[in-house]
Amino acid sequence: MHILGLTGGIGMGKSTAAAAFRRAGARVFDADAEVHRLQSPGGTALPLIGAAFPGTVHRDAQGRRVLDRATLRTRALAQPQALPRLEAILHPLVRQAERAFLARAHRAGARLVVLDVPLLFETGLDRQADTVVVVSAPRAVQIARVRQRGRMDAGQILAVIARQMPDAEKRRRADVVVRTGLSRHHAQRAIRRLIRRLLA
Repeated sequence: MHILGLTGGIGMGKSTAAAAFRRAGARVFDADAEVHRLQSPGGTALPLIGAAFPGTVHRDAQGRRVLDRATLRTRALAQPQALPRLEAILHPLVRQAERAFLARAHRAGARLVVLDVPLLFETGLDRQADTVVVVSAPRAVQIARVRQRGRMDAGQILAVIARQMPDAEKRRRADVVVRTGLSRHHAQRAIRRLIRRLLA
């Protein structure tokens, strides 16, 4: 079973690349989706987040714990130690889900699996991958993509980018770099060629 690590900064086109791998038949573990599930109403991470960040978790009408994402995001960006504290809660839970995913894929005889992880290098998961793919785009394209989502203003976007590993460093450490700033078709052709090579 070939393990491919997929990563890239915010707005670099990682989700689009992951979708291309799925269409080609690869099994994909989406770390962002797992974090979203852990923080969804009644999610496993919410008691720990509520204890670490008072005022960010409330009860809804059904009595479930619900995360105030905007408040948590603002606090994580404003306080230098907030983000590491949040990551210390989430990373072990995500890692547990990732190990279960790999075990299921192995039992099913999968030939290619993709670990779609934004912090692949930062968490050391690149050492678990046989091939590391980094998606990259020019800074202007990156910022424009994130602004289109409508969840962060320009200052927040730049603060997130500043806290991430620089794109140049990611590209330096990659086995393969997929450029997503040219066109979607260009990136998808590059991914299809990569998959054919890996499965040859």
